[in-house]
Amino acid sequence: MRIRPIKTEQQYFQALEKLEEIFDAKENTPEGDEAEILSLLIDTFENEHYQIEAPDPIEAIRIRMEEMDLKQKDMVEIIGSKSKTSEVLNRKKRLTLDMIRNLQEKLNLSASVLITKYPINN
Repeated sequence: MRIRPIKTEQQYFQALEKLEEIFDAKENTPEGDEAEILSLLIDTFENEHYQIEAPDPIEAIRIRMEEMDLKQKDMVEIIGSKSKTSEVLNRKKRLTLDMIRNLQEKLNLSASVLITKYPINN
């Protein structure tokens, strides 16, 4: 086992290939240890070079709606009236503090995501 820090794209892709080869290795074996270390190195490289930005509040709500198989009509009790729900989901109005609290509680969305600025369609 010869593991080094991943510093280049080429090393990254080589590490991915190696991890794919040993991915199913048993724990507490040399290959299992190598797979664990490689996955940590790959994760570190990806976090530094392939950062994924958090979705804006409306995207986060829509993602959670899809995950929970919710329709816009299901959101009325969480966001408010049909018109408010439509306006928020179509980016015509911003979320209010009460809406954020309800979304955090009912959809288990992080308040830090929900309070992020996002564009409004005028």
